[in-house]
Amino acid sequence: MAEEARPLSWVLDAATAYLARRGVDSPRATAEHLAARILRCGRSAVAQRLDLPFSPAAAAAMGRGTRRVAAGEPLQYVLGQWDFRDFTLKTDSRALVPRPETEQLVDLALSSPRLRAAASPRLMDYGTGSGCIAIALARALPGAVVAAVDVSAPALALAAENAAALGVADRVKFVDASALDLADAFEPASFDAIVSNPPYIPSAVCDRLDPKVRDHEPRLALDGGADGMDVLRQVCEEAGLLLAPEGELYLELDAESGQATPVSELLADLGFGPVRTHPDLSRRPRFVSAVLQAGL
Repeated sequence: MAEEARPLSWVLDAATAYLARRGVDSPRATAEHLAARILRCGRSAVAQRLDLPFSPAAAAAMGRGTRRVAAGEPLQYVLGQWDFRDFTLKTDSRALVPRPETEQLVDLALSSPRLRAAASPRLMDYGTGSGCIAIALARALPGAVVAAVDVSAPALALAAENAAALGVADRVKFVDASALDLADAFEPASFDAIVSNPPYIPSAVCDRLDPKVRDHEPRLALDGGADGMDVLRQVCEEAGLLLAPEGELYLELDAESGQATPVSELLADLGFGPVRTHPDLSRRPRFVSAVLQAGL
């Protein structure tokens, strides 16, 4: 006998209860995200379909996704996609899950009158991961050309897939920096702005991260060395060579370990000024912006 289709409301209730028993945060919202992916609709549309039958095949897919999330896999990887600003990215274990703080970093860069006024700004996304920053900049600044740099070939492949799907591949150049000195790869003073969400978590803290992050997201994109600042220092030093006079640098960093002060001091020593710290939505010092002084 063929299995009977159940209403979506029943499937959602069962998935929510299963996820709640296993300690998953926001179990109902997670179940709705999974159902929306299977139904190929927005999450807000799920509530309009609660009385509709959910086929056995769809219910089986829902069960598989629910079990993966309950086992600790990030929801974004299970869905295979996630929204970032006004577009949707392909997401998998090749790169970090795009996060709201990084949307704030992009907003900070895009608040620059100088970049907004430039006809063809030359930009770098240092540590591109999924490509979220590079793609957001290219979409928001139609004349921009963006160098998307990373040391991870798998992450660069994912970013290239995202750029192609979102129609900006012709303006985003992907650069594998794993065996490359960026000072040799690009002309000095050739960028108007560098935007970076680098690995910034101290190594010892990485071992204590939520298992969803620690066991599934790439450690290479998280671990910033003993104090979390190995890559941040490198970004700051290379920005001094790669930015044009009055070029702008935008960094995301670890608010928990107090990196804003040493990063700001380093940038001042390297000839940047003014250097400013910016809070995230929780009012923590999450971002630093700086301008390379002309004539140094």
